[in-house]
Amino acid sequence: MSSTRTPSLSRRALLGATLAAPVLARPATAQAWPARTVRVIVPWAPGGAVDTLARRLSQKLTEQLGQSFVVENKSGATGTIGAAEAARAAPDGYTLLAMDNTYATLPYLFSRLPFDQATAFRPVTVTAFSPVLLAVGEKSPYRDLASLIAAAKQNPEKLTYGTGGAGSAPHFSTLAFQQAAGVKLYHVPYRGAGEAVIGVLSGNVDLVMLSPGSALGNIRGGQLRPLAISGTTRVAALPELPTFAEAGLPGFSVINWSGLAAPKGTPEPIIERLHQEIQRALAAPDMAGFIGELASAPGGISPDAFGRLLAEEAARWHDVAAAGNIERQ
Repeated sequence: MSSTRTPSLSRRALLGATLAAPVLARPATAQAWPARTVRVIVPWAPGGAVDTLARRLSQKLTEQLGQSFVVENKSGATGTIGAAEAARAAPDGYTLLAMDNTYATLPYLFSRLPFDQATAFRPVTVTAFSPVLLAVGEKSPYRDLASLIAAAKQNPEKLTYGTGGAGSAPHFSTLAFQQAAGVKLYHVPYRGAGEAVIGVLSGNVDLVMLSPGSALGNIRGGQLRPLAISGTTRVAALPELPTFAEAGLPGFSVINWSGLAAPKGTPEPIIERLHQEIQRALAAPDMAGFIGELASAPGGISPDAFGRLLAEEAARWHDVAAAGNIERQ
């Protein structure tokens, strides 16, 4: 599958997920759940986009269900440490994993994983979809995407880009950008997305690819200059920012997502109850407003639809990894 090809599961259909789906009668096992605290393992350090959304959603689920949903950060090894802990947990609905695009890339980063990436988890739902934007520092000579691409073509691997680490979602997104634009950039991995942004702000790297929610503060403060954003339309939070297509690169299409999954074997009535409660939370005005402030769109797709998305993403990033000469550890 081409790195720029839109998966068969329509992005428009995903972004317009049926948040208002009817609540079905709940089997007894779902009625009894949750009876105690639910752990939400975030396999990244605190403060990132996945962590921020997981914490806000956990607060909402705590309010709705009367039991605490508590985020635990288990970072390291490109998210595999936290994922492995969640995979080992009892499949009883009391341990969940917050995941993002990176989960679909793990088979192309590691020759061996401490869990079966394709079957270790039962997807619950996508919590949010987010475009990605390309940004440079305020002192950068590049004021539009065309000038940056032209410079990169003239000087292969001279322009540098920062990411939160090799194999991270921004790393794969920037690889896909390079393939679409026909350029070669030099990768500078940091220990986290926050450090990558600091690298751009300090002038140590030329550009960064990230979710708007991680950049809005610096953009509005003038420290970051966004050049283009993915998706088919502009976002309300950054109305002056052109899409990649408008900026002259129609072949680049990446949409980030974050979601929740449970260990394989978790009873389906609990999966369905959790899905319904997340739909309810995402439809609440305060939650929808929070996600909108991050220039993202609420998710809420069905567990099976999320499973199909994971499979399609895995196929998509296989080609990006191959073209980018990603070596598995």
